[in-house]
Amino acid sequence: MPKQIFNTIQDEIQALKRERNAVILAHNYQIGDIQDIADFTGDSLRLSQMAAKTTAEVIVFCGVHFMAETASILSPEKTVLIPDINAGCSLSGMVTPEQVRAWKKEHPNGVVVTYVNTSAAVKAESDYCCTSSNAVKVVEHIPADKDILFVPDFYLGNYVKQRTGRDNITIWKGYCHVHMMISPGKIDQLREDHPQAEFLMHPECSCMTKYMDQADQVLSTEEMVRYSKESNREEFVVATETGILHKMRKENPDKQFIPAAENAICGYMKMNTLEKIVLALEKMQYEVKVPQAIAEKALIPIQRMLDISYQTQLIS
Repeated sequence: MPKQIFNTIQDEIQALKRERNAVILAHNYQIGDIQDIADFTGDSLRLSQMAAKTTAEVIVFCGVHFMAETASILSPEKTVLIPDINAGCSLSGMVTPEQVRAWKKEHPNGVVVTYVNTSAAVKAESDYCCTSSNAVKVVEHIPADKDILFVPDFYLGNYVKQRTGRDNITIWKGYCHVHMMISPGKIDQLREDHPQAEFLMHPECSCMTKYMDQADQVLSTEEMVRYSKESNREEFVVATETGILHKMRKENPDKQFIPAAENAICGYMKMNTLEKIVLALEKMQYEVKVPQAIAEKALIPIQRMLDISYQTQLIS
């Protein structure tokens, strides 16, 4: 049978998605074309949670490798595909399970808090996971006399340390190479040029130390999207990876969004393309499957984090 001809690549993706009973997830940093064809867009954990609730048999995760691993952990019965198997994460790669085990050996009563931007193997060595939006709540939940290792992002860890007042936190010296591109000098200039703009900052930014108390809002990507819709301001300086601007501009056409650094672009995120999504669905290629033993251990800190977030919502 001759191959069906489609008018657009988007039409081809929709047809393949129906054939495979697939759902397409796009992180907020993906290119606009991918965000536009995705079933769900958002931050990595929220996407995995949403996909787990669907009846889809296949998850195409347009993000980076650790995100697809989380989807596999939360949906072990589903097939999780990533369009480009080389889409990694520099931050995730800055800590290994062996390094976490070494710290635990030296601190047998310590607690390991792991940012979701880590491999499944690192999560499996952890006591709690956290996101950029709930990291403070997670650490506040841990008894004050417990030593804590926070991995892998130094700037998020320092933000948490300052907000909680905890001195017994060892902060791993990892960083996101994209958020390192956002410089204080450029931000100072943008704030001078746009005095009416709200300054939104992601806590992974390397300039967090200087601007922690000067940013109007320190937010995760999902919180940035939501806040910009709810705010009555018309202008925003956005300090995070530039892919998020597509969604913000699309949902707020009458507002202006200015990147804190136009070169803050994650090459790993941009490895995914529409053409690679087609190949992933056609060939069912680049499956990401977390081994059961690791997945079961990694699910424990993830579930603890979700339980804390749920309890906090009930109290508030």
